[in-house]
Amino acid sequence: MTAKIISGTEVARQVRERIAREVVQLREETGVTPGLVTILVGANPASVSYVTGKQRTAKELGFYSVQDDEPEDISEEKLIKLVKKYNDDPAIHGILVQLPLPKHISETNVLYAIDPDKDVDGLHPMNLGRLMIGEARFYPCTPFGIRELLAMAGVETKGAEVVVVGRSNLVGKPISMMLVQKEANANATVTMCHTATRDLAAHTRKADILIVAAGKANAITADMVKEGAVVIDVGVNRIGVTPEGKAKLCGDVDFETVKEKASVITPVPGGVGPMTITMLMQNTLKAAQLAAKGK
Repeated sequence: MTAKIISGTEVARQVRERIAREVVQLREETGVTPGLVTILVGANPASVSYVTGKQRTAKELGFYSVQDDEPEDISEEKLIKLVKKYNDDPAIHGILVQLPLPKHISETNVLYAIDPDKDVDGLHPMNLGRLMIGEARFYPCTPFGIRELLAMAGVETKGAEVVVVGRSNLVGKPISMMLVQKEANANATVTMCHTATRDLAAHTRKADILIVAAGKANAITADMVKEGAVVIDVGVNRIGVTPEGKAKLCGDVDFETVKEKASVITPVPGGVGPMTITMLMQNTLKAAQLAAKGK
């Protein structure tokens, strides 16, 4: 058996087409245009690339888009004041502060300063708390993308044995909470594994759906995967450069061997990655829709 490959690039394209239509509808019905601000401190090349991609996508979808570049030496006090300015701006529905921040700034203090109703990254503790009790306003973007990939691929999650490898606040914990909820595209039995898990393979071999966010290249091999499992690879690891000087990437799953055993698998690159920015746009659209209703 060779697995069906889920193209995150293609699913993201379909979701963005729907978002673009809903942006037009929202504007025509209410006069509201979704507004997104991305705040970049300093000029870290990776961060600049990420923010550029987010801004480009927002503009393509018809959003009101603001890029706020701040110097590396901005004080924490001034950055929080800037965040609060956008909290009070009715034209802005989503605020994203690009991480990492310089060491002299507390990321926690800055993220907590964002209005939870404009926290389109879904990482404010209030939004994570809403997720925990099944009343999520915004889902963290990468887990949201994972759930969308599973749904678009027609993967049945109800009653499924899901194993998540990784317990980060960005991926492992929120996707576990999302898939355990008693709702559509969820309602699974979830096991979360991590670096202290004894006999990891004994857990992963039980998984109907295996989600890997371990941060280690090829951490999951074919002998650790059940025949016919659905495998979602969240990892992005640099393993060298191409002759053209581009980074060579691989995931946390040994793709070439696991694809011969799984029924469905995501590639790296081109799997989960393209979904993250897309779901950021979905969250921003939702924030604008809620604001238009006064909620």
